[in-house]
Amino acid sequence: MTRTSAPGSKPRRAAGGFTLIELLVVVALVAITSAAISLALRDPAEMQLQREAQRLAALLEAARAESRASGLAVRWIPKGAKTGDDFRFEGLPASVSLPTRWLGEPVAVQIENGPGLVLGPEPVIPAQRLRLLLGSQSLTLGTDGLGPFDTVTPQ
Repeated sequence: MTRTSAPGSKPRRAAGGFTLIELLVVVALVAITSAAISLALRDPAEMQLQREAQRLAALLEAARAESRASGLAVRWIPKGAKTGDDFRFEGLPASVSLPTRWLGEPVAVQIENGPGLVLGPEPVIPAQRLRLLLGSQSLTLGTDGLGPFDTVTPQ
């Protein structure tokens, strides 16, 4: 037996609620808003330190490649006391000029073994690590001797 509504009465409405599409739109808006807020709240010192680490890793690899190509021993030394630079590359040919300053505020450097990094000319160099410090932030760069310098997790 089917139920029909009485003549002149309004038909029943379905139960109220949100549709799936409405819920997905709200969840997407919340996700986008929280992502924008988290990016806006990043520590500028942390961002600068990551930028400096990426730049230094690229410079170290460029000097390492030049050392292998020229057959000259090259070392990277932080804080050039004689030259007043933030760091320097010793042993590169005169025709090669690499930057000697940090992009922003000076970064403190702690090298695990010795006063500088050995970059070549051998294809396999000793495993080396250095720690970059800026304010309360720190980041470690290193190589196993075969691979390129890259950010590593401290041991």
